[in-house]
Amino acid sequence: MAEKILIVEDDLTLQETLVYNLSHQGYAVVTASDGNSAVEAARKNAPDLILLDIMLPGMDGFEVCRIIRKELTTPILMLTARDDEIDRVVGLEVGADDYLTKPFSMRELIARVKALLRRARIIQEDQQSRNTQKKNFVFDNLSIDQVRREVKINDKIMEFKPKELDLLIHFAENKGQVLSREQILEKVWGWDYFGDSRTVDVHVRWLREKIEVNPANPKRIITVRSAGYRFDG
Repeated sequence: MAEKILIVEDDLTLQETLVYNLSHQGYAVVTASDGNSAVEAARKNAPDLILLDIMLPGMDGFEVCRIIRKELTTPILMLTARDDEIDRVVGLEVGADDYLTKPFSMRELIARVKALLRRARIIQEDQQSRNTQKKNFVFDNLSIDQVRREVKINDKIMEFKPKELDLLIHFAENKGQVLSREQILEKVWGWDYFGDSRTVDVHVRWLREKIEVNPANPKRIITVRSAGYRFDG
């Protein structure tokens, strides 16, 4: 079965170009031209990947990404007309997996699409193979149930985005070890991830806000200067 890609782009000329090129690569393509229809299409079609423009009528791409990321782990490649670091950082913060600045070549876009889909398949296969090996972790008042993908603090269930939970589990599996940002990117995001180490920093900040008593003075996820992070449980 062909992998399905949702294209969210209000520029109909570009949308048609994307549809043409991705269809010829063998992908099934679904389209949306505004934020609300994008969210609806993602829920209805369960795409394998989403190409998401930032500048959309009504709800912008950042908000669309934020909503979708609460419900789906689908890889999201954001498209922006501005080569602005703020756009890239905000995109990562709301859950995008990668970003591409317009104008871009179809060759690069297709390469990134293939890489994101390949990484998603590898992660899915790895998770399936580890299902029988999964165990629970308990660190004082923090408990992690890998099978249920459920985290509790003081017996209260906490809400985590998919990648936040993946990162927390990776830390738990490597308690006490110093992990570089590059190691974390490779294991949690995949070896062919196009983003940078700021992705890790953003997700660590989110985790600290949820599992630390005082995120400004963390006791669980420790920054090791010039090396990376260490999880002390």
